[in-house]
Amino acid sequence: MPIFRRSALEASVFLCGTVVMVYEIIGSRLVSPYIGNSTYIWTSLIGVILGSLSLGYWLGGRLADRKPDIRQLSSVIFIAAALISVTTLIKDVFLAAISTSAVMLEIKALIAALVLFAPASIFLGMVTPYAVKLKMLSLAESGRTVGNLYALSTIGSIVGTFAAGFFLVPFVGSVRTLYLIAAVLFAVAVILFPLRLSATNIAAVMVFISGITISEVTRHYLYEQNELIDIDTEYSRVQVFRMTDPMTSKPIRAFATDPYFAQSAVFYDSDELVFPYARFYDLVRHFNPDFQRTLMLGGGGFTYPRKFVDTYPQATIDVVEIDPQIEEIARKYFRLKDDPRLKVFHEDGRVFLNRTPTGQYDAIFIDAFASLFSVPYQLTTREAVEQMQNALNDRGVVIANIGSSITGEASHFLQAELATYRSIFSQVLIFKVKPERADSDLQNLILVALKSKEPLDQRSDPETATLLSHLYAGTIEAGVPTLTDDLAPVEYYNSLAQRHFLRSRQ
Repeated sequence: MPIFRRSALEASVFLCGTVVMVYEIIGSRLVSPYIGNSTYIWTSLIGVILGSLSLGYWLGGRLADRKPDIRQLSSVIFIAAALISVTTLIKDVFLAAISTSAVMLEIKALIAALVLFAPASIFLGMVTPYAVKLKMLSLAESGRTVGNLYALSTIGSIVGTFAAGFFLVPFVGSVRTLYLIAAVLFAVAVILFPLRLSATNIAAVMVFISGITISEVTRHYLYEQNELIDIDTEYSRVQVFRMTDPMTSKPIRAFATDPYFAQSAVFYDSDELVFPYARFYDLVRHFNPDFQRTLMLGGGGFTYPRKFVDTYPQATIDVVEIDPQIEEIARKYFRLKDDPRLKVFHEDGRVFLNRTPTGQYDAIFIDAFASLFSVPYQLTTREAVEQMQNALNDRGVVIANIGSSITGEASHFLQAELATYRSIFSQVLIFKVKPERADSDLQNLILVALKSKEPLDQRSDPETATLLSHLYAGTIEAGVPTLTDDLAPVEYYNSLAQRHFLRSRQ
């Protein structure tokens, strides 16, 4: 084999290994706006792609034994590029269709992975065994040849992993990275062996061009219509857009990492809170009137922290937001400004709690969601709640936003959290943000956990009295075990809640 062709063959193995890992990592970003981002998504992507690669290894070995021709390998890589182009073309329509299905999240994640990512992964898996056959000079060197090529493929996968996580996702974006890896594979196929201009090859390139064109035109159209900006951060995919507030009919700018709900929003013409649940954090002035130091886990659009520093001049608030780019988005689109009484810490909320001194805070607010159906489990467990109790002074209070129902299959997460908090705190209360909602409806619920055993003070100002009137008076039995770091089926409980929510919309 000529040295150029041999080097091109090795480069092809390396680059295909790189593409596989980039493809897998950006997969979660492509599906998250439609079905969320959870362990179920990663499980499906990893399992399906590994299975597809295994099938590709088998098929590639058989094909190589029948037709050991570099033109065939070039065609395999070309087809892989075409199939990634198909992913680019159909992803939005397909994911929008399955997102409304009321099947379990596990099933939706598996279907998405199979349809969008399995076909190209099979062909990418065929590359290395085919290259082994082409480079095999003699049986005496077979072990070295196989070892070298699989090492190149693995090194490529390592490079792809770091390139995707550290550079491509945060700085290029998930969708445009998809364009890039398809283009790389087309180029590799042509360099390896120039293909003839057949109708099939031209059609594959047209699919690639169409996918890019439709994606970019759609992006521009959504910006023109709703000011939608799609941002890939180090930790999530964020969409910022304009919409109409259903309660006031006023225009708002919203922030979403969730396929079904916005997490934060601001009015264009005022600094009033848009979402009613955020007002319940003001219950701190009832349960711990002398509060001065507060902690909030989860920044989002920083709408409540902004209101907090304006409303309570005697108090400070520390906000723990793991994603630095979320703070940048809040500054650019949600009017967050510097204030000496508002400090931001970019780290995991649980890690922050673990190193917080005893009695540091008067109150802890929790509003940490990757999406309504994807909650950071490490903030829900008994061990995490113990750290919260330790971080509070003797009259400390935790006020947490929870998405759940009170009864029915969507209530498991609430029951688990109640059992967990009741095992640590002296008093645990539940407030319905919208009392008119049926107990079986999925809704925003506010959990209030009090460290003090003293009876509740009945006196309050009119605004606080209105919030207190939302106290749930019924009995909620915790029918599931407490959550622990060892066993916390939070995503399973939220999968049940998601299915219940989608069924209610049909």
